[in-house]
Amino acid sequence: MTTTDDRDMTPKATRRDFLATAALATAAATMGGASSALAAEKITVADPGGIYGTGFGAAFYKPFQAETGIEIVNVAREAEPTSQIKAIVEAKSYVWDVVSVTLSSRKLLSDQGLLEPLDWSGPEMDALIPAARQPDWMGTNVFASLLAYRKDTMKTAPNSWADFFDVKKFPGRRALPKSPIIVLEGALLADGVPLDKLYPLDVDRAFRKLDEIQPHVSVWWASFGQTTQLLQSGEVDMLYSSNARIQAAIDSGAPVQLIWNQALYGLEGWAIPKGSPRAALAKRFIKYCANGTRQAAYTSALAYGPTNPAAFDKIAPERAKFLPTAPENFKGMAQINDDWWGANKDKMFDRFNAWLLR
Repeated sequence: MTTTDDRDMTPKATRRDFLATAALATAAATMGGASSALAAEKITVADPGGIYGTGFGAAFYKPFQAETGIEIVNVAREAEPTSQIKAIVEAKSYVWDVVSVTLSSRKLLSDQGLLEPLDWSGPEMDALIPAARQPDWMGTNVFASLLAYRKDTMKTAPNSWADFFDVKKFPGRRALPKSPIIVLEGALLADGVPLDKLYPLDVDRAFRKLDEIQPHVSVWWASFGQTTQLLQSGEVDMLYSSNARIQAAIDSGAPVQLIWNQALYGLEGWAIPKGSPRAALAKRFIKYCANGTRQAAYTSALAYGPTNPAAFDKIAPERAKFLPTAPENFKGMAQINDDWWGANKDKMFDRFNAWLLR
């Protein structure tokens, strides 16, 4: 069973998942054959759905369609879309033309030759932060993985992963994901490993530290959207999540505080399934998303950091301070090591799931 997530929490999909996706892709190709002439004038863009559709719709989809006349069909993808992309390419049934994937998922797909190279010409593409630039992937947003707490219920304010693990000094209901990603890093940070010395992860040490906190975790959450609800309802006092999901709780009026100390950041961006007959249109759309003004537009709904620094010229200071790539926040964070997770993801999920059942 996989978890539901707006980024990258899930292990590799099962063979049953792959076959089901391939069957759907083949069926879609059969049904769509009669309208192939129209398909050239539109592209289908898959994102994680929910608040992404709102933020990206205002920033990218609607203005691109208005300026170019190319229709954008927006669909919500599954939590971890690598198996779907593989099925699309192998079945040659391109139900998606552009899809958002994390940097670690990009590596898995790129290593298998499943992604189209992008067009990196132009000053706006050049302006992106280095981590957002890959031959077959363009980063659109930076997310932070960090802790947060309810200010009305935590008598003493926590400020680190060590505080999260200290149940005596910082009593309260805690929540962690059903995923080893960031949880292993958090355990090592709690055990005294410096932020810049995390990788390669000392997995045995991390699991020993996790043994200490396991009895004190009230909720093992399955989706990032769930964390917003947990904070809003007050069901838990402290948890780990993405900054945008925590910010959504803050924006709704919940008395919640972000902890930027010891935050890790990752990137998400656009890729094109290899062989797409609409690759030229897809590349044009992706280049459009490199524009700083367009990236600034999504931040009012989606509190992730733009990858074009020029976006901050268009973002109000009171909003910018909540974004991961705001200079004051970004300088104290470390990047999630996508190469390490790309090589170890499956076995870490197997071990973590077995540990949860102990």
